[in-house]
Amino acid sequence: MKLRDAGSALLAGFGATTVHVVLMWLKHRTGVLPAFEPYADMQRLLSSMLGRPLEPALSWLISYVNGALILGFVFGRLYARLPGASALAKGVLFGLAAWLAMGLGFFPLAGRGIFARSLGLGALPAALMLAMLMSYAIVMSLLYAWLKAPAAPPSKRAA
Repeated sequence: MKLRDAGSALLAGFGATTVHVVLMWLKHRTGVLPAFEPYADMQRLLSSMLGRPLEPALSWLISYVNGALILGFVFGRLYARLPGASALAKGVLFGLAAWLAMGLGFFPLAGRGIFARSLGLGALPAALMLAMLMSYAIVMSLLYAWLKAPAAPPSKRAA
């Protein structure tokens, strides 16, 4: 991966993670699905793995490391290989893959069952998670494509 590509992936991941964190903050502040708190689940899971309590701020920081560095880098590496003719299509596909990974991997590990079904909220956590991950992935893909686009030559002023 070229340095420009890596920088674009990092910036796109950072921008998308910022959008995701703001949406999660709004979810928390407005009381939408209060029993569904993925960041609290992540904090609890990491605390059990480390054998000691984890500061809440650290789980937010880990979200930036994961969203900007790790997933941003992975996305940058996969972008050219992802099916789809547009950045939007590539973002949707990446978002679906992330949704499946979270629903089938993270939430069962966190004790919430597949797609957080054990919360007893039906399909609402899965739907909210899909919307959140789609916003993250689409923003990241659009930013990445924009950052990678060749610079337009300066326009000549009419004399």
